[in-house]
Amino acid sequence: PMTTTNEVPPITVVSVLVPPRSWRSDWRAIKVVWRRELIRFRRDRLRMVTSLMQPLLFLFVLGTGLSSLMGGTGAASDVNVRTFLFPGVLTLAVLFTAVFSAGSIVWDREFGFLREMLVAPVGRWAIVVGKCVGGATVATFQGLVLLALAGLVGVPYNPLMIVLVVAELMLIALMITAFGVMVAARIKTFQAFMAMTQVLMLPMFFLSGALFPLNNLPTWLTILTHINPLTYAVDLVRRTIFAFIDVGPAGASFVSGVTWGDWLVPMWLEAIIIAVMGLIMVWVAVIQFRKA
Repeated sequence: PMTTTNEVPPITVVSVLVPPRSWRSDWRAIKVVWRRELIRFRRDRLRMVTSLMQPLLFLFVLGTGLSSLMGGTGAASDVNVRTFLFPGVLTLAVLFTAVFSAGSIVWDREFGFLREMLVAPVGRWAIVVGKCVGGATVATFQGLVLLALAGLVGVPYNPLMIVLVVAELMLIALMITAFGVMVAARIKTFQAFMAMTQVLMLPMFFLSGALFPLNNLPTWLTILTHINPLTYAVDLVRRTIFAFIDVGPAGASFVSGVTWGDWLVPMWLEAIIIAVMGLIMVWVAVIQFRKA
């Protein structure tokens, strides 16, 4: 007679060895996240093109329109409006590219990839730093593409100027990416992230002096521009570029810089402000990730 048994086959236990955390593994995590940002950006050619459309519209459409409106009146005749707008437009290109790079965290959360990154045996700070460095690299590349058009708006291709501007763009891109990562760390949907960034980034851009000089402003507007970290970023790039352009005494009022009272904020201090703000935002983003 046939017999049946309910015997359960033996279960094979497979041990999983998790390597201990070390600086080497954290450094490798930073490189992996950084490289992933570059690969994602390289494969998204539509993003490369569309992220340049808004800066080009500001530079050539708005700049040309303002030139026809202001041409031949006072100091405006000594400074090409498009030349004046160029540093602000450079910052704009870096701004939106860096923020959108940071927004990929929200996509990763929605599709479950972020969970896999967070359970990896690496410090969460390494994921944040890799994301910030990767976004800053991508945003700086977009700035380089726009910087190649400098000759079309009367900005010389001076090697020293280009090196200084690229270094400043990298610093600015790191600060803005850290800001985007800090915002995206606790947001659940990409739609909410886009709405939040529009509410925060557009006022910061318009209050940065990218589209108008900072001198002779009303008191309330002066206060808002002074507490805006993007103001120091735009002014740093503008003063660097205009140091290589002869604008004459009348045009110098257009690049008078940021002043605290009667004291002109030096460029080295503006760079320090940007760097400190970036480090603070990275630190806050790490804290947000630890709570995620």
